Amino acid sequence: MSAAAPNHPIRALSFDLDDTLWPIAPVIERAEAELDAWLRAHCPDVGPACSSAALRHARIRLAAERPELAHDHAALRRLTLAHALAPHGYGADLVERAYAIFDAARHEVELFADARAALERCAARYPLAAVTNGTADVARLGLAGLFAAHVNAIHAGAPKPAPAIFRRAAEALGVPCAAIVHIGDDPIGDVAGARACGMRTIWLNRFARGWPLADLAPDLEIATLADLDDALALLDR
Repeated sequence: MSAAAPNHPIRALSFDLDDTLWPIAPVIERAEAELDAWLRAHCPDVGPACSSAALRHARIRLAAERPELAHDHAALRRLTLAHALAPHGYGADLVERAYAIFDAARHEVELFADARAALERCAARYPLAAVTNGTADVARLGLAGLFAAHVNAIHAGAPKPAPAIFRRAAEALGVPCAAIVHIGDDPIGDVAGARACGMRTIWLNRFARGWPLADLAPDLEIATLADLDDALALLDR
């Protein structure tokens, strides 16, 4: 690790959620499977139109057709369900019930082993913000006491890497972007996005990937959140 040029003293931190604090792929896979089982039990006449694969492909098509909703994963899932269920006579009430099944399972996450302890150490020193494109709610995950702010793409009206979502987090924290360090796993969404609004960045590279952006680099790279204290000390020299 080598530190970037001196900057403002660190006054706050922001964290990505999915694939930074927990692995997201198994969560979504399980949530879609639970939704599929619920739909088979409650709407057996719908058949393949509401299979996990069919809904996934329909949601991708819908996102392309409705780019104004691309930042709102909840709205896209609800609308996808509505389109699939309406031809069979199912209305908004059942759509909401179905979405609630998915959403509950989507909040059944298992933190990476290094995550909670790192958050607790950081929260003892700085106010923390959660900054995510996803729909996870830290209050429903038992993490609300560790975060002073929680901003998602729906709140900001735009997903990462748009600077708006990071600026909204800074406003919620009451701290200028230049005094915030953002930690996340995505080179574009986290590092490029946070850098565009003046934050310093720490790339969490759990799986030894190569850095993909030739014209931009994170201020620091770490392999585990257990290394975060040392990284912050380097940045705050």
